[in-house]
Amino acid sequence: MTKTMTFAILHFSVAFTITYLLTGSIVIGGAVALIEPAVNTVVFYFHEKVWKGIESKNALQNATV
Repeated sequence: MTKTMTFAILHFSVAFTITYLLTGSIVIGGAVALIEPAVNTVVFYFHEKVWKGIESKNALQNATV
């Protein structure tokens, strides 16, 4: 869990810093630092579902060969 928490802190920090440097706005930097990881989490869920489907298809093809 420690590794997950440190990665989350790193992710928020990078998102905030880059957005702040590009916009000069603490508010926008903070908003992006909160919204981007949340969106990324949802996208990752669907990414995993697609990959599991691909892996299942490949396993089935390999089993029939």
